[in-house]
Amino acid sequence: MTANGRFLGIVRDELATASDVARQAVAGVDPSTAMYRANMRRLDATADLGALTTQVMTSVPVYLRRGDIVTNISVRSGATAAGTPTNYWFALYSSAATPALLGQTADQLTAAWGATTNKTLALASPVTIQADGTYWVGIMVKATTVPSLVGVSTTASAGIVTGEKNLAQTSGSALTGTAPATIASPTAAATAPLVILT
Repeated sequence: MTANGRFLGIVRDELATASDVARQAVAGVDPSTAMYRANMRRLDATADLGALTTQVMTSVPVYLRRGDIVTNISVRSGATAAGTPTNYWFALYSSAATPALLGQTADQLTAAWGATTNKTLALASPVTIQADGTYWVGIMVKATTVPSLVGVSTTASAGIVTGEKNLAQTSGSALTGTAPATIASPTAAATAPLVILT
């Protein structure tokens, strides 16, 4: 029960309810025993998106807590597989006003990425988060045909009020095997792929 926004019930019961909601949202992952962060619930990722342009990075925000240790980044392709890839990688960026590169996965070069396939890539070194904040996960594929990605499409990707982050954005051009040092001059994008950090 709440009054004027304050919880007036038994705190133990409220915490149990919040814990149950969190467990249901991540569908089987116990957030008290495993690091798991995502930019949206999997249940919300209902679209097959053309979120990528060859050699351009797409990035999405993910809220991370101090002490989180990010080891892997996972993304799921949609109905379109990567056709003749020559470079692809995932990257983690800081929460700074101009986000700085914190870690990158190995360049996957010509490795296949099939349709409706989960792709989990390890960062070169795990990244320990030093402060709570909104961080960015970048995805870049250079290929004749870029894969579609599972996520959500929205016409409200750009912030509506002061302080809101883009739900998805693109940046860079002619990218190949190495992630840019910063996310510079991003453009809001209408398609936000699901990303999961573990």
